[in-house]
Amino acid sequence: MSLRFYDTSARQVRDFIPLNEGCASLYLCGATVQAPPHIGHIRSGVNFDILRRWLEHQGYQVTLCRNVTDIDDKIINVAKAEGVQWWEVSERNQRAFTSAYDTLGCLPPTVEPRATGHIPEMVELMQRLIDSGHAYAADDGSGDVYFDVRSFPDYGALSNQRIDQMRGAADTEDDRGKRDPRDFALWKGARPGEPNWDTPWGRGRPGWHLECSAMATKYLGAEFDIHGGGLDLVFPHHENEIAQSRAAGDGFARYWLHNGLLTMGGEKMSKSLGNSLLIPEMVRKVRPVELRYYLAQAHYRSIIDYSDEALRESAAAYQRIENFLGRAVEVVGTVEAAPGVPTAFAAALDDDLGVSQALATVHGHVRDGNSALADGSKERVAEIAARLRAMLGVLGLDPLSEQWSGTEQSGLRDVVDALVAVALEQRQAARARKDYAAADEIRDRLTAAGVAVEDTPQGPRWELRRG
Repeated sequence: MSLRFYDTSARQVRDFIPLNEGCASLYLCGATVQAPPHIGHIRSGVNFDILRRWLEHQGYQVTLCRNVTDIDDKIINVAKAEGVQWWEVSERNQRAFTSAYDTLGCLPPTVEPRATGHIPEMVELMQRLIDSGHAYAADDGSGDVYFDVRSFPDYGALSNQRIDQMRGAADTEDDRGKRDPRDFALWKGARPGEPNWDTPWGRGRPGWHLECSAMATKYLGAEFDIHGGGLDLVFPHHENEIAQSRAAGDGFARYWLHNGLLTMGGEKMSKSLGNSLLIPEMVRKVRPVELRYYLAQAHYRSIIDYSDEALRESAAAYQRIENFLGRAVEVVGTVEAAPGVPTAFAAALDDDLGVSQALATVHGHVRDGNSALADGSKERVAEIAARLRAMLGVLGLDPLSEQWSGTEQSGLRDVVDALVAVALEQRQAARARKDYAAADEIRDRLTAAGVAVEDTPQGPRWELRRG
């Protein structure tokens, strides 16, 4: 099966044919950094990280551009409320997003441009649009520049809407200088006390939509392969990106991929609703790798309705994978990832990045592996563990990888292992002298501490029971 994606613009699954053979260019709408990220924000990062890993596994040279919107109405409003500079808000929250991506094992993007670092590219794009009759500067001297939506016949095609049925663009406080309420702002004229930059049409700051078109084409070219982002960005953001880019003569994105939202109690997760689950809070409930598994396990286009119970179930599912690999290493020693992945796993990811079906193959291997352990078949255990590592590596979930078993974690495991070994020796000594009450008490105390002890023909073994 060839690699296929659901393309929002075509409203169907399409074969992926890259613009340049052997290369894949991907633009991902990143953070607007007015606040630290909740898990709804980072879901997009995890989904597209898996896409990037799968493309690389298949031999593509991937260029991933993920932008940062570091100037915006919301950022300015937060800064005013806190009595700080706008850039202080942007800087601290960009660091929080970077930390969250890193915590959940997302590979860093090839380039991560900031909006405020690309004003010249935005001015150039606006000039092209004005010269071609698709944009205009407001004639009231405000410095505003607008895109004329009626000048672009395909406006509304991505979101499947008709212009006459659209409400006015809500990206300005009023319709000052607009020819049509639906025209959207490319540039917002300077207001007192707000940051601004100089342009031929007056001082001001970028509109949200303009910056992505300018940055995407600077780093990926006038035409590139994939544009990704959350489903909530289809309109108006991505609709407006297409309009301004193609009106300027750029082919822009060939495929549009959108991940589903993460809700809580059926409502979109947002700070304003008071239902945000921030990353530092979440990784106190489960380990980062377990949170990544939770965000990755559903199909990327589906809605995830968050609950603590679902999070615990996901953590337990991941632990079953981890426990098998841990036992496999005990039995056969070092396990290296296989050079390829099983056919069923590859077919699942080729079919619109079907991670849930791919994980079914993973768990099938875990069941087979546990049976091989019970049968004492070391060769079979080694084969299964190697294939598991290959699959989990593609998903960024390999518990034996450096990401999830780094020096600090390994060192802590060594300390815990030594302490548990002392307790198990005391338990064995108690059993040897037939003091079964003492032996049971030691086991109960270990269980209460989250250490599960299993008696095997080779002696007692232990594992952590988390969550």
